[in-house]
Amino acid sequence: MVEYIKQNEQLLAIILKSSFREEGIHFFTPNELSQQLAYMKHPTGKKIDPHVHNPVKREVQFTQEVLFIKKGKLRVDFYDDNQNYLESRVLSDGDIILLSTGGHGFEVLEELEMVEVKQGPYAGDGDKTRFESVSDEKINIKNNKK
Repeated sequence: MVEYIKQNEQLLAIILKSSFREEGIHFFTPNELSQQLAYMKHPTGKKIDPHVHNPVKREVQFTQEVLFIKKGKLRVDFYDDNQNYLESRVLSDGDIILLSTGGHGFEVLEELEMVEVKQGPYAGDGDKTRFESVSDEKINIKNNKK
């Protein structure tokens, strides 16, 4: 199960549910994203050639982050670039989300353990602009698509 969250044609996020299972290698991101998200499933004995990564100069304009939900439940609230609330999703054990553009906020619904991966180096307060969260009565949780 993979869900692409978009506003118009702008990709806000990709959710990879823990139930996703397909043989082989599956990239979910377009080549131009500065974070790449893939799923790999290989049989026992499959060999992946040893390799090193070549130095390639890349320019990153916006921080993109990937969250791995190890345990618990997390509500993700999506906002457009103008800080307008759009909709929400709930992630749980084993789910992964890549946040690519727009804004986002979170509420922990059950005690949470998660791992975050994003580009560095961290720019401190210059790395993000904080704004007011959507009010609870306006939350619109959409079901994760299958």
